[in-house]
Amino acid sequence: MTLDDLKAQFAEGSVDTVLVCLVDMQGRLMGKRFHAGHFVAGAYEETHCCNYLLATDLEMGTPEGYASTSWESGYGDYVMKPDLSTLRPVPWLEGTVMVMCDVLDHHTHADVTHSPRAILKRQVARLAELGFDAMTATELEFFLFEKSFDEISKGGFRDLTPISSYNEDYHILQTTKEEHVMRPIRNHLWNAGLPIENSKGEAETGQEELNIKYAPAMDNAEYHSIAKHAVKEIAWQQGHAATFLPKWHHDKVGSSSHVHQSLWKDGANVFFDPDDALGMSDLMKNYMAGLLKYAPDYTYFMAPYINSYKRFMKGTFAPTRIIWSVDNRTAGFRLCGEGTKAVRVECRIPGSDMNPYLAIAGMLAAGIAGIEEGLELQAPTTGDVYQGDTGMIPGNLSAARDALHGSAMLRAAMGDDVVDHYTRAAEVEIEEFERVVTDWEVARGFERA
Repeated sequence: MTLDDLKAQFAEGSVDTVLVCLVDMQGRLMGKRFHAGHFVAGAYEETHCCNYLLATDLEMGTPEGYASTSWESGYGDYVMKPDLSTLRPVPWLEGTVMVMCDVLDHHTHADVTHSPRAILKRQVARLAELGFDAMTATELEFFLFEKSFDEISKGGFRDLTPISSYNEDYHILQTTKEEHVMRPIRNHLWNAGLPIENSKGEAETGQEELNIKYAPAMDNAEYHSIAKHAVKEIAWQQGHAATFLPKWHHDKVGSSSHVHQSLWKDGANVFFDPDDALGMSDLMKNYMAGLLKYAPDYTYFMAPYINSYKRFMKGTFAPTRIIWSVDNRTAGFRLCGEGTKAVRVECRIPGSDMNPYLAIAGMLAAGIAGIEEGLELQAPTTGDVYQGDTGMIPGNLSAARDALHGSAMLRAAMGDDVVDHYTRAAEVEIEEFERVVTDWEVARGFERA
């Protein structure tokens, strides 16, 4: 949509609400609902929000230790600057449209450097200086449950029952039973301007996958964030709950969010070399070598919570090692489309809980480092890649936090303030978990300890 489109639809009475949204550290949409009349009269220029929105946890708590904001500094304002190129209808909500915002400093109107959108914009700009465009695609995996969010919450998140009773990977019959949820998801998102490709059943009870077409990195991150939000809202409208928690039960397969990526120039994939055995250009090999070398550094951006690391288990199609292979779904990095103009690398490490802006930015930074350093790509691994003596993906949030904090590459690519900000976010998550007594501890030790 354009602003003129919105003005016309407001005038005719078909639109009355504008969702003005930023993406927070967790990848969620936060913001305000504007009356469309006020928005088109001038609020499209800017609005304001509390700066704690980029220094909070999942519970919207206000933990200490952030340099950007604190009780001492009084939690002032940020400017939310609508990017009118992102204006779009929200077909699953009556009379509603949406716009995404950049987050700016209240005094200087410069980008807030640790805002997810600014972090990705910076890496996209670095690639542009090298003459390349980043093209990416993300896969959204999630679980649908029989009950609603409210019913599950009131039940203490116990006795969770998925919407299906068996593995529904590619299963047409079972997914037909779920079309009252999935069909409106596909259609509403398509009508909102997102290039939806398909949905399918995934490899567990009640597990779904939604695929969105390859797009420029900034667009892809926006599509992912909107789609994730829409899945939850549309599932709620149909009386069900949808979760992007990577591992909701230890006996169930986890949910990932694989990221496909390649670099383009003048409308052509510069990762492709027809003279190479696998179709990989030297540039692609440098880029992939960067992804592998620096994988521990940006793992936090792909797996930001305690639960994120529960899905990295042998024999679950979730990777454990930092290796690459040709069309092998157990590797951390999979070469797809080998020998064709569609050649690309798929990173299989991210979980369904990732913030796409941060995860993609981390990968682009690592790929740029690989190009600038002229890194040589090792030979692909074959066979069971759960075996071997290659480097391991950080096995828990503490290890990922340490790798992030100590990353000279990310500090150079993103800035010390950004790395320190998200290092603190990882620490907050660890501190919150460590102070809680879990059900597992009580059941294990109540009598026997």
